[in-house]
Amino acid sequence: MTLPTTFEPGILELPLFDDAHRILAQRIERWCADRHDAWAHPGAGPVERCHTLLADLGRSGWLSHLHPECRDDSDLRSVCVRRQALSFHEDLADFVYSIQELSAAAIIRHGTVDQRRRHLPGLAAGTSAGAVALSEPGAGSDLGAIALVAAEDGDGFVLNGSKTWIAQGDIADVCVVLARTGDGPGPLGLTAFLVDGHAPGLRTAPIRAIAPRSWAALTFTDCRVGRDAILGERGRGYVVALDVLERARVTVAAAAIGFARRAYRYALERARGRRAYSGRLVDLQLVKSALSAMDVKVAAASLLTARAAWSADHGGEFGRFAAVAKLYATEAAGEIVDAAVQIFGAAGLVEDSPTERLYRQVRSLRIYEGPSEVLEMVIADAL
Repeated sequence: MTLPTTFEPGILELPLFDDAHRILAQRIERWCADRHDAWAHPGAGPVERCHTLLADLGRSGWLSHLHPECRDDSDLRSVCVRRQALSFHEDLADFVYSIQELSAAAIIRHGTVDQRRRHLPGLAAGTSAGAVALSEPGAGSDLGAIALVAAEDGDGFVLNGSKTWIAQGDIADVCVVLARTGDGPGPLGLTAFLVDGHAPGLRTAPIRAIAPRSWAALTFTDCRVGRDAILGERGRGYVVALDVLERARVTVAAAAIGFARRAYRYALERARGRRAYSGRLVDLQLVKSALSAMDVKVAAASLLTARAAWSADHGGEFGRFAAVAKLYATEAAGEIVDAAVQIFGAAGLVEDSPTERLYRQVRSLRIYEGPSEVLEMVIADAL
């Protein structure tokens, strides 16, 4: 079987993967390649592009496993394969895919039958956008500090407070919102809710980031939800959030590999083609050293991510593996992209050049779904 060049040679041939994953890699590689020209000249802003990409992903079947009647429960390795290919080819395609997966995973794993039937078909078709609203101006990684209040009122709850840095927050049709119901101190007082993205009392404001995104701040002002909006159990929202985030960390590592591998290929092609000092850049020892370091880091990140995904799919304890994979892969991706810019020299700094876009796109990976510093503590606590 000829495997696509998006993936590290030999990794998908390991027993950690099976033929279904290898076929999936070929399929999504071809799908992305068919859209290369369109993605290279988008001609629209990030919000419009996110809508378009989400619809295309749904129409093409890449989200069909999220449907409640789908018998193909997509494993974490399959999600990683999709994210690695999408991030290699198009940052925003990976962005919308990942947030759709994250939102749906919370409903699939913790929702009632009615909640699944109500929300998952739209998410699977790409006709409905999801979002997960955890972070607040005063509560990022420390979820126990969340202050948004969901006050019990009659047959439901009234939400007041704010969320920020919410991916797809300004286009979401359904939001997984973590709020304080007062059932206990810190994490014990949190409950997850499913909130209509267009509900009265919910206002969104776009946030401009260093890489174009559908990103927003959410303000809840007497936003009412029914008791049937509770996702999971009351007072166990922290458990819902950690469960979903822990799995998502593995897929962030996969996306980091896609970004890193693209940067590495750009740098290798540049070094081979660029004339310098009566030879080529690739002939210089320091450039050879940089390229070899990139190769090692991509391979190591690929193996660590495969181990974490395999462990999750086989029901093992994978929390530490997920933290290790995300920490290493995202830090390595940042180093690889930076090294690629260095090899390109001034050409790597040109606005909207491939390396300049990568430099901006890869930075957020070291922050969301657990910043590197938090992951170091997670790993240390698990030793």
